Amino acid sequence: MCGRYVSSRAPEDLVRLFHVTDWRPEEALAPSWNVAPTDDVWAVLERAPRTAGAEEPVRRQLRPLRWGLVPSWARDVKTGARMINARMETVHERPAFRRAFVRHRCLLPADGFYEWQQTRARDTGRIRKQPYFVHPEDGRVMALAGLYAYWRDPAVPHDDDPAAWLTTCTIITTEATDVAGRIHPRMPLAIAPDHYDAWLDPRHQDPDGLRALLTPPADGRLDARPVSTAVNDVRSNGPGLLDETAP
Repeated sequence: MCGRYVSSRAPEDLVRLFHVTDWRPEEALAPSWNVAPTDDVWAVLERAPRTAGAEEPVRRQLRPLRWGLVPSWARDVKTGARMINARMETVHERPAFRRAFVRHRCLLPADGFYEWQQTRARDTGRIRKQPYFVHPEDGRVMALAGLYAYWRDPAVPHDDDPAAWLTTCTIITTEATDVAGRIHPRMPLAIAPDHYDAWLDPRHQDPDGLRALLTPPADGRLDARPVSTAVNDVRSNGPGLLDETAP
């Protein structure tokens, strides 16, 4: 699974890297070195024109979404805490994700992600979890494959009230490869740059074609280092969390 990741790039950099055409500077998110479920996170997505038959091209947006997908049919937002990840193998068929897989896909920019490996202390024999920071060797931004959904809050009476709608997201995971596979059996799946356009295009709705875009990275592209257990606390943040420590 993916339960924490790092997103420290400035929105201006993400706008340039992902060729975003629509971003509202007032929708600012602080950089985070310990992104946790239910946090607001940056997402790159494309929206088609609302008017049927309109020739206006889709617009690529950079938007803050809440991590933890809440399906439109959910009774309350608590459902999102259980929907932070979607398995690549079943994402196209699970009721919570299949509609979003066809119609609402996004990219979640990340510097890297955390995974934990169980270790046994030599002196006491006690089991502990050692966190590792897994990241691209070349330092590039990862574009994690994501889905998003809209949820209507029944407690808000009017549809045109911004508080009536919540937009949430989930991260697609796959079997871990490369160095990540030596730490944990699952990892977030990143979309290759030459597949960004096809993945984001809301007019691309062929499940088989979309699944073909979900390919794990080749070996040798990721690196990992042990980091402080301070990352275990969601209240901990700052670039110091990425400092290497003795495992």
